[in-house]
Amino acid sequence: MSDSRTPEEGSAESDDGPQRPPRYEQVIWWAEYIKTQPPQVWGPQQNAVVNGHIESAQAVDVSAEEKKRVREFADETLRAEGEPDEENNSEE
Repeated sequence: MSDSRTPEEGSAESDDGPQRPPRYEQVIWWAEYIKTQPPQVWGPQQNAVVNGHIESAQAVDVSAEEKKRVREFADETLRAEGEPDEENNSEE
């Protein structure tokens, strides 16, 4: 399943051009940062970002149908990556 917001490889909008979009530079910067800083420094920073995203998502009024669609997509993605999804994540 492809994300309609993600350009197809080789298309005019794809990221294989000579200049990468700024978000990739930010990802590279963060990867280098966490290599040089202890988890006690970058861990709380990362938690703050993730918590902010969760709070923003919770503030959006989403229908039960949309929540189900998102959950199904997440479960499908986890299965494709070989990780247990929420329904199959019971401890025996």
